[in-house]
Amino acid sequence: MKFFAHLAVALGLAFVGLSALAASADDRAVVAALDTEYQAAVKNNDVATMDRILAEDFVLVTGKGKSYNKADLLHAAREKSETYEHQEDTNQTVRVYGDTAVVTALLWIKGKNKAAAYDYKLWFSDTYARTPHGWRYVFGQASTRLAPEDLAQK
Repeated sequence: MKFFAHLAVALGLAFVGLSALAASADDRAVVAALDTEYQAAVKNNDVATMDRILAEDFVLVTGKGKSYNKADLLHAAREKSETYEHQEDTNQTVRVYGDTAVVTALLWIKGKNKAAAYDYKLWFSDTYARTPHGWRYVFGQASTRLAPEDLAQK
């Protein structure tokens, strides 16, 4: 009798483990798609999509230490202060830790603003949190612009 009880517990734990792996894979796919959608929204100055994805207390910290909140990013998109030709990432990796997910990728940004045209790449990490309303982008951190020799090492 004890054997069957132990077997039932072991099978139950195995099922829970497999369910967690499947949920984690599903979460990775959802967050990856959401982050890709966010990058496209930035490129297109799509305020509504950015507003939906960004958490109310969102913070972005750049490689130079400047920080931006949700209102800053939505204002820039409304004003179209940046016009992008490219705002796409590659090498995207998503890691899920329960109700938190971290996206890391290499971003190519090419565009212009009132000051100048620019074309560069940088690494970023975007942190998402699961909320009652779905995944929300809560924190971003970007590296400084990469020099061409930095990219050659990859």
